[in-house]
Amino acid sequence: MKLGEAIDDYVAWRQAQGAKFTKARNLLRQFVRDIGAEADCDEVSRDQVLAFLVGQGPRTRHGDNKAYALAGFWRFAISRGFAEASPLPSSERRPPLVAPPHIYSRAQLRRLFDPRNVEIALVGTKQLDLNTFRTLLLLLYGAGLRFSEATGLLRDDCDLKASVLTIRDTKFYKSRLVPIGMPLGMALARHLSQPPGQRFAPDGGGYLLSNRDGTRLASSTVQTAFDRLRRAADVRGSAGGRSAPRMHDLRHSFAVHRLTAWYREGADVQRLLPVLSTYLGHSDLEGTKVYLTMTPELLNQASMLFARFAHGGADARA
Repeated sequence: MKLGEAIDDYVAWRQAQGAKFTKARNLLRQFVRDIGAEADCDEVSRDQVLAFLVGQGPRTRHGDNKAYALAGFWRFAISRGFAEASPLPSSERRPPLVAPPHIYSRAQLRRLFDPRNVEIALVGTKQLDLNTFRTLLLLLYGAGLRFSEATGLLRDDCDLKASVLTIRDTKFYKSRLVPIGMPLGMALARHLSQPPGQRFAPDGGGYLLSNRDGTRLASSTVQTAFDRLRRAADVRGSAGGRSAPRMHDLRHSFAVHRLTAWYREGADVQRLLPVLSTYLGHSDLEGTKVYLTMTPELLNQASMLFARFAHGGADARA
């Protein structure tokens, strides 16, 4: 198959999955311009690939990004029969390993949500108040939201009667409905019962979570408060993991705790993975399956899942 056509198919496939894929798409199109759109996929040589990756100078991070984009494309091309082999050097460097997410223990969560520790974290903060900050943390853990999703919620996106949040303009440009449990619903009701002041518009509009003047929460302000909260709550990382657990790890903790609860209830965790994937707003199951490896109880489930793939069993995405 012609290189230009195959790369167009690959880009369309990735974007159809919900990925932005902007940077990789631009790099792959640059590669097509260098090699030629009419070249056959199997005609691309290793020397041509190396020239594209390195050019006239030493290998850089930009070159690494090129390599990762090409590696993804050739896996796709080979799986579709567009090419028989990859021209990438076998010694290509892999992305640097990153520390795994920190999964908060129940005791750590209790300390993080303790109003006394939250109050300590907000000393000297002018715009962020205790109730808003604590409600944000409860949303990140209780509903597994991303920070941008939680801070982008409007009041009208919160339907307490139906116990549903409407998440709009997500990471993958998809909206979704997120059911919430009674404890989180009660916390949101308390938050919304505050006197309007400048925070909420008279017509019911405005952000669900906002600064005292009604403006959207800034990540820098919230991150500073969370760093203080983590110290006040004496929450530390684990050996081999992150030395400083992140606010985003509340979302990861939600996912792992949900899977663990299903496992202990005797539920079929593999069949429920697509449910969790949809709830979290993942573009596919790849981002969800990783949670199976994060606790000893779920490692067996992960092994069973990967064994099914190895023996040609049904794809868990079905």
